Amino acid sequence: MKTRWHQKPGLTGLLILLLLGIQEVHAQETLPSAEKWGQELVDLQQNGMMVLGAWALGNFAVSGYQMTRTSGSSYYFHQMNVFWNSVNAAIAVGGYLGASQLEMPMGSFDLYQEYSNFSKILLLNTGLDVAYVMTGLYLKERSNRGNKHQKRLKGYGHSLMLQGAFLLAFDLVLVLLNEHQMGQMAFSEDLQLALGPGGFRFAWQF
Repeated sequence: MKTRWHQKPGLTGLLILLLLGIQEVHAQETLPSAEKWGQELVDLQQNGMMVLGAWALGNFAVSGYQMTRTSGSSYYFHQMNVFWNSVNAAIAVGGYLGASQLEMPMGSFDLYQEYSNFSKILLLNTGLDVAYVMTGLYLKERSNRGNKHQKRLKGYGHSLMLQGAFLLAFDLVLVLLNEHQMGQMAFSEDLQLALGPGGFRFAWQF
């Protein structure tokens, strides 16, 4: 039976729609230029942490329940989901609180650097996400060798592939949204980009 993929959005599509939907609410507020773009960055980071936290809570609910009803590799799959998302939940809480501490207002160059640094962190994370997926594939392959921990390796491998794939989609979506906001800020009427003796400089227009 052929699967009709066009009938529903994929994981990446759902993440984009969710984050854009949250961003649209904040975008309707009128703020001074510097504060507006600073708040856009805070909103993006906090909304991302809310999505990550929701993913963690969903894993706790589903896998926590399934651990009481499954055995073998399925049990270990759900066990790793719970373990992994304990870390995700801590990151989500810490990231949300950290984003709220961003100093505002700040200069245009400093704000642009904040956006740029956020993208760099996310791109670094995507490399780690790929490593998680590859580790999961390795554990799954090891489980086929008749290892005495075959069921655990298989379950943990499947979990790492799932969690790594989600985080990869999550980080890539945030990179795209962050880069989109950087582009909007750089070419907005509120921000002037000029070439001077020391290179490019940014200045807010009031």
